[in-house]
Amino acid sequence: GNANAFRLLTHQFQGRRKGGFALTYSTVASIVKYPYSSELAGRAGKFGFFATEEDTFRMIAEELGMLRLNDAPLRYARYPLVYLVEAADDICYQIMDIEDAYKLRLLTYAETESLFLAFCPENELLHIRAVLLHITDANEQIAYLRSRVINTLVETCTRVFLENEDEILAGTFKGSLIGRMETRLRDAYRACTDMAYSKIYVARDVVDVELAGHQIFGALIDRMMEALTHPEHAYSRTLLSRVSTQYNVREESLYGKIQCTLDYISGMTDIYALDLYRKITGMNLR
Repeated sequence: GNANAFRLLTHQFQGRRKGGFALTYSTVASIVKYPYSSELAGRAGKFGFFATEEDTFRMIAEELGMLRLNDAPLRYARYPLVYLVEAADDICYQIMDIEDAYKLRLLTYAETESLFLAFCPENELLHIRAVLLHITDANEQIAYLRSRVINTLVETCTRVFLENEDEILAGTFKGSLIGRMETRLRDAYRACTDMAYSKIYVARDVVDVELAGHQIFGALIDRMMEALTHPEHAYSRTLLSRVSTQYNVREESLYGKIQCTLDYISGMTDIYALDLYRKITGMNLR
């Protein structure tokens, strides 16, 4: 996902202008959480760009003065703003998952309130509880607590970034901004993570959607790859005729065919993917 995001933003697809979305170098570099080639993915399977985009990333990194740690395969120290983007991403997903779980009745009000109040310092609890008494809607009460938690985490991570700016700029900073927060906030954040894994991600409705997603995207990948590797078949020609002309369905290498498939599928919304799956499997002929 990380590498494909970088590719989609920077790659010149057929009929499109050079430079992809033409974002600033700083913006593009800020989303590359793992600034090294897919050839260095190792067992973790994480990397920031495919081998096909090495030259593009090298150009951006050199222009920004990023610290190069290895040349072949290519590896850099993180661009400093990545730490802020990473923190924003983690904060929003973690805290919003808790609020969403409450709205879906996967968590009780008491569980959700307890998780959020753990982020608040003792000297603010009286004020927070007073505000909650003036809000009669339970959803709005949770939304108020969520907003306070996000604000607290944003301010804290900003402070951690500034306190460790020299290490970050030197490429020697280890871990994440969230991991460097004070103990009380780290413990509160970890409690949210533990709750998510114990009661949210394993909930039947959540698991059912995940299973359906695997089936849908697995089938789309299989059908696309079958069509790309056997374009002479009548079914293949029909399926490939649905693919936007920006994607090169005439790629000759197997690597290129796989990238074409992933480029096409990663550009789909959930609804579009589901609709296409139903049509090519004969479940929906409208």
